[in-house]
Amino acid sequence: MSKQRKNIPKFKSVEQERAFWETHDSTDYLDWTKAQQVILPNLKPSTKTISLRLPQHLLDSIKAAANARDVPYQSLIKVWLQEKLHER
Repeated sequence: MSKQRKNIPKFKSVEQERAFWETHDSTDYLDWTKAQQVILPNLKPSTKTISLRLPQHLLDSIKAAANARDVPYQSLIKVWLQEKLHER
């Protein structure tokens, strides 16, 4: 026998909705067994600019490696960092 679900209230603002979901269990309102996976191909991850100080010889080596692969050096650094994290 399936559980009786409550109706999701109407919210006047995003803040009001956020406060509601922080204090309520979504399983009282939604049947997650019927959920479907969604692919959002145009969604881009948010980025944050950082300042990273590198010795000049290291930066030159990174730029040379990036040039050999025909990619921007910042992109190569991101790929290397991601690969290193996946090794853990």
